[in-house]
Amino acid sequence: MSSNDIVRIGMVNFINTAALYEVWKESVHNPAWQVVEAAPADLNRMLANDELDLGLVSSHEYAEHPEKYQILPDLSISATGAVGSVFLFSRRMPERLDGARVCLSAQSKTSNGLIKIILEDFYGVCPIYYQGESDLALDDFQAVLAIGDQALRLKYDGGFPYVLDLGDVWRRKTKLPFVFAVWAISEKFVARRTPCLLAIHQELKRCVYEGRRRLDEISKRVAPRIPMASQDCLRYLQGIELDLCPDKLDGLKVFYENLIRRGEALPQALPIKIWSAAEE
Repeated sequence: MSSNDIVRIGMVNFINTAALYEVWKESVHNPAWQVVEAAPADLNRMLANDELDLGLVSSHEYAEHPEKYQILPDLSISATGAVGSVFLFSRRMPERLDGARVCLSAQSKTSNGLIKIILEDFYGVCPIYYQGESDLALDDFQAVLAIGDQALRLKYDGGFPYVLDLGDVWRRKTKLPFVFAVWAISEKFVARRTPCLLAIHQELKRCVYEGRRRLDEISKRVAPRIPMASQDCLRYLQGIELDLCPDKLDGLKVFYENLIRRGEALPQALPIKIWSAAEE
């Protein structure tokens, strides 16, 4: 096998990918398809630096570097309402966070961008933001943004009186779903016109379909990683949506419009470039 045959695929290592990734690990055994597990921020960096060919990255990453990527259709990490693992944990009501110290996540640009929109535009407050690992010094902040498995653990600890689910707030304010992560493909990889891209896309969709069908079994398998009760894990995974339907694309467009207005994304992020097998 030559290096040109290798496809480097980035996969988020949180349990929110379990419905897809548990099936992939069981059933996809192509040695040329090399999966790299990491947090979203690490996958963002690796894809931007050509260390990956495609990967599940923060939606924000595409908006920052739209010239580098296309988005795979039909796939995402998203929610229509509460997502269950992207929370602002606060010692104050959100509308009282003006001037407060808020710790952002070191793991996801998308959630950081979203919480700024929520606090500043939806609640009308201007906190002081700090970037860092929020589990290192919780007492130093009035509010802490956490995502993924860390967010699930903090929620179960119950140490904060106010817990804001960012997906729920976005839905109530915009009437749209929110897309937290997309499957982005490097333009360089697309340019190689590698036939296996269609095969990878089909396998990802197959894994999602089978994983949703086996969600009860998968929930029992992954719940101990938090740890959480398997029924709580099932309810959580039922709220994680893995498609990219037209409503999701509308929600992504509105998010990108907000990022562009705030100077956090390039105008070229719109219209969104969706990869099509017909163009290969």
